[in-house]
Amino acid sequence: MPPIRSVGSDAGRSIVGRLILAVALVVGALVLFSSCTARVDAGHVGIRVKLAGSSRGVDDIPLVTGWVFYNPLTEQLVMFPTSVQNIVWTKDPHEGNPHDESITFSSAEGANINADIGLSFHIEPTMAPHLYLRFRKNDLMELANGYVRNAVREAFNVVASRMPVQDIYGAGKGQVVADVNKRLQDQLGKDGFIVDQLTINGALRLPESVATAINRALEQKQQAIQAQNRVAQVEAEARQAVAQAEGQANASRERARGDADARLITARAEARANLLLRRSMSPQVMQYRALEKWNGKLPVMNGNGSLPLLTFDATKVIKEDDAEVQKLLKEIDAEDATQADAKKDEGKKDDPLKKDEPSKKDEPSKKDDPLKKP
Repeated sequence: MPPIRSVGSDAGRSIVGRLILAVALVVGALVLFSSCTARVDAGHVGIRVKLAGSSRGVDDIPLVTGWVFYNPLTEQLVMFPTSVQNIVWTKDPHEGNPHDESITFSSAEGANINADIGLSFHIEPTMAPHLYLRFRKNDLMELANGYVRNAVREAFNVVASRMPVQDIYGAGKGQVVADVNKRLQDQLGKDGFIVDQLTINGALRLPESVATAINRALEQKQQAIQAQNRVAQVEAEARQAVAQAEGQANASRERARGDADARLITARAEARANLLLRRSMSPQVMQYRALEKWNGKLPVMNGNGSLPLLTFDATKVIKEDDAEVQKLLKEIDAEDATQADAKKDEGKKDDPLKKDEPSKKDEPSKKDDPLKKP
């Protein structure tokens, strides 16, 4: 007799089997999905490399940020950082690597110059496939310590070989960095490297003999500059003394000219007064002036019986010709007017905004000169 099977137990086993199969399918799907997808993080760029098939090689189109689906059996994803990378090649064991990574280059005279170099760079995202295709590496620091460092050292040697060591050690240091930076941009830019900053960290290290010679030359140059400054100071002081002497001489001349003008004006005034006095010398005036000076006393002895000073012959008084006196007065007036015009012109030179005023000459008239005869 065959055994009796329970319908409920068969149904239970069937459900459990289905659940296990479902879980297995889900797990398998998750494993397959995780192995076929990758995420390109921010600051990175992805490159799809096909390992099999007729289109084997590097895909020319880089992958940007986001999830990427690929076949892990026939394809490979390579990630490149696109952020700025910093590296220092220095002699200091406490910075960078413990061994000496400084760069040495030569000047035009063949003098060896050692320097600590700092470099900041990043890669152009669109050039990432070309960069990987050429070097087959995605470690940028490894590329920087190899290919990029060799390019930097070669650029320094080419640029520095055209300049004397004294210029490189002095004011030409910045020009060296600028020329090397330009050369690196042209050379490394073809492979996708973009140089953000190139620096010489600290002072340049030179052979002791070369450094001593340069310092001595710089000291002599400073002494020459100081000597030139002293010469310029002496010349400036000499020019100042000459200017001061000229000013004092001009002031003395002006004072002398003013004194001479004052004496001339006084002399002209006296001459004018004398001429006017001579014009007034008539017999009546002479007798009037004599009476003004007489004290009223008669002399003790009088031989002819006439009064002194009242009975002298006034017709014998010498009198200047009136026309000649008039001519002399006009000449004096003309000279006074000329002097006044000259002073007015000097005032206009000092004050260019001063308006011209018509000159007024004082001409003798009958009203001004009551002694002039009609």
